[in-house]
This record gives sequence, structure tokens and C-alpha cells, in this order.
Amino acid sequence: MSTATVSVEAMEEVTAVFADEDSEAWLAALSAPGPAREAACSRLHDLLLRAARFEVKRRRASLPHLRGDDFDDLAVQSADDALVAILAKLDTFRGDSRFTTWAYKFALLEAAVKLRRRAWQGREVPLEPETWNVFATDNPSPERRAEESELLRELRVGIDEVLSPHQREVLVALALNEVPIDVLADRLNTTRGALYKTLHDARKKLRVHVGSEV
Repeated sequence: MSTATVSVEAMEEVTAVFADEDSEAWLAALSAPGPAREAACSRLHDLLLRAARFEVKRRRASLPHLRGDDFDDLAVQSADDALVAILAKLDTFRGDSRFTTWAYKFALLEAAVKLRRRAWQGREVPLEPETWNVFATDNPSPERRAEESELLRELRVGIDEVLSPHQREVLVALALNEVPIDVLADRLNTTRGALYKTLHDARKKLRVHVGSEV
């Protein structure tokens, strides 16, 4: 083994040790009582706010009707909610990454969800198919076109006759009309997990239906 290799490995070990120590310091401070915890929460909120502002800035082109202060409000709300979520889940941190990296993701997720919800604010969530072109192939051969036509026919029959009304609404909204799942969960007063389960069950029923028809 070369000296250079040893040096690189040694540096990686040192970096990992410092990263672990930094993470442990965060956990200790956030778990401590009194002023120490308040100070750590304030520092963490600053980090989360930077992350949220980054994500909002990255996605703001999709919301041209919002003003600058609207975006900042969304970032602050995202940081606030991310902090609450992190404090509630401190015991789930396993050290697979640095604590700050782990925490950063909470802010990115909160900002993304809030921006998607804001984008759909005031819009009707389509629960009927707006198009079936999502299943179509560009420039298909005559044989492929015939196969797609038959598949679409069976899918339409399956969606109308095999799925429950709720499964149909969820599948159409998420798979055909590309409604964000957190937006749909909010409109239907349910959870993302429940919608994922419904979507999984609906797809399973359709696979069985289409398979039985071919």
C-alpha cells in the first residue's frame, strides 16, 4: 500500500470521526434542558431556513404568480415545520450521514411539499381522466398501435368496472392526471401512506384484469 493511499485513508477516518463528533454534539445539545437546547434549536432553525430558501429559490419558476415575500413566508414555514419534525424524530437518527445532512433533508421536503400545495391552491383536483395519451408510444407501428388500442380498452374497462370508486379516483388523479400525492392527501383528508396503499392495490387489480383478458 502506498503512502498516498495511507494518507487518503487516514484523512477519511479523521473526517468521519469529526463528523460523528459533530453529530453527537448536535444530538446532545438538542436533548439538553434549558438554554443549551434553545440555542441549539435556534442554530438548527437557521440551517433549516437556508435549506428551505434554497429549495424555494430552485422551484420558484413554477409559481410565477407569487411575490417575493410569499416565497420567504413559505421558506420560514418550511423551516418551522422541519424543526418540529426533527425534534420529534431525534431518536430515529442512526448516524448513516452527518446530522446536518439528515436535518437538511427535512427542510427540503417541507419546502417542496408546501410549494406543490401552493401551486395547486384554488385549482380543482381532476378525478376523471383528462387524457389517455400517457400510455401511448410515440410513432408506433401498426401492430404496436393495435396492441396499445386493445390495452387501453382493457384498462378503461378495468378502471370503470374492477376498481372501487376510491381506488379509481386515486389512480386517475395520481397516475393519469399527475396530481402531487401530498396535494391529493390534503384534498381527500387522508395520508400519503394510505394513498400509496390504495394506488398499489388498484394497480394490482388492473394487472390481474389485463392479464386475464390476454
